[in-house]
Amino acid sequence: MLEQNCLYPECDDKDLQSLHLYAQHEGKIVAYARLLPAGTSYDDLSIGRVVVHADFRKYGLGKLLMNRAIAYWETHAPGVAIRISGQLYLQRFYEGLGFQTVSEVYLEDDIPHIEMLRH
Repeated sequence: MLEQNCLYPECDDKDLQSLHLYAQHEGKIVAYARLLPAGTSYDDLSIGRVVVHADFRKYGLGKLLMNRAIAYWETHAPGVAIRISGQLYLQRFYEGLGFQTVSEVYLEDDIPHIEMLRH
């Protein structure tokens, strides 16, 4: 939140409806993603607020976290699309996980984003 100068409450009403996936190291959370049911952020399922602590980005936790989130939705809601709002610089990363770009670039908190969908 502070690293990207996105000053808004971290917890919101969507948290109460979401599942929270995270990784710990020595008792501290080092990676996190929020799994949002359909109808929470989008009509589709969603994965959001994906974050990995800067000291742990070199270990592939982002990919592991996303693969676990995708696997969860594929198990609990097979055949339902997953929609994300991803930072533009991560487009290839998300494409490597099976997401396709479905929007033009837009700014969210002054950061270029794209909406992506995984069928």
